[in-house]
Amino acid sequence: MANGSESEELSGSLSQSTVISTHLKLVLLGFIICASLAGNLLVSLLVLKDRSLHKAPYYFLLDLCLADAIRSSACFPFVLLSIRNGSAWAYSLLSCKVVAFMAVLFCFHASFMLFCISVTRYMAIAHHRFYSKRMTLWTCIAVICMVWTLSVAMAFPPVFDVGTYKFIREEDQCIFEHRYFKANDTLGFMLMLAVLIVATHIVYAKLLLFEYRHRKMKPVQMVPAISQNWTFHGPGATGQAAANWIAGFGRGPMPPTLLGIRQNTHTANRRLLGMDEFKSEKRLGRMFYGITLSFLVLWSPYIVACYWRVFVKTCSIPHRYLSTAVWMTFTQAGVNPIMCFLLNKDLKSCLQLHIPCWRTKALLPREPYCVM
Repeated sequence: MANGSESEELSGSLSQSTVISTHLKLVLLGFIICASLAGNLLVSLLVLKDRSLHKAPYYFLLDLCLADAIRSSACFPFVLLSIRNGSAWAYSLLSCKVVAFMAVLFCFHASFMLFCISVTRYMAIAHHRFYSKRMTLWTCIAVICMVWTLSVAMAFPPVFDVGTYKFIREEDQCIFEHRYFKANDTLGFMLMLAVLIVATHIVYAKLLLFEYRHRKMKPVQMVPAISQNWTFHGPGATGQAAANWIAGFGRGPMPPTLLGIRQNTHTANRRLLGMDEFKSEKRLGRMFYGITLSFLVLWSPYIVACYWRVFVKTCSIPHRYLSTAVWMTFTQAGVNPIMCFLLNKDLKSCLQLHIPCWRTKALLPREPYCVM
């Protein structure tokens, strides 16, 4: 009798803890959905409404935010329902495949888009003339369409059973089933995702190296020279000043070595990267790298778990670690707006301009800045 009562108490406590855990998951996921929708739609509306934000970097940010909003509204409610049903899928196999396809699609879309953004950030600093001339609205649309096409190409094969989309009870979601690499084609998908993340950080490292090298520019001769906006003036500095001016770095008086050269009208009308533009592009690069870093931090534990399933056949992943990793990927859908408002002064100014109750002080008129 004593053993029976103890077992009943143990089962009662376990059921009570399960109910509490389920309610906590429902509340947390509901909060993530609301925060993601509110934040991403707010950033999207600001970009669409404010004409000063109608430029290439913000078009890419708009695409990222809309994708996260769609992910939150299309994928997360099914996770909510599966948690409510006791970690079980109550719908058809086809609907599970569709939801899993969308989840993988948005993951690869974020990876491809962040890589393309890193390339454009490097071009905006290192090849600003080419960037300002070529990065038009139609170029941005072409890049966005290319990213979605590649994402669909990566997410679509499992629909035809090249790999497996199924409901994973431990994750409370329909997703790609990562099994031992000899059992299915899961390795190629994981390698592509890892390559994209590594390549994105390599581009940002190259950008930082470029900025560091150009901050260390010195005059050709060891003669004192005046430095103004990356353009050196003075005896012995004319060669370096001419090189900087031709490369598109610097503002101010024309270097003495170029005074005798008749300027081409088309060349004179090209946009040069001055210090103000450089600082603005640098702030945008810092914001996008913050978004990229948050994507890496929040997705890395889940990627490690997937690789563990791919390469280790016998050992199982601890349930607490896997659950934490999955919920970190859910959180990523609502992080981008936070990073934007923390690291971007233009977005904060637009928010204060369009929402008067958030104003802390009188706003000064802003000069429109357009890269297009």
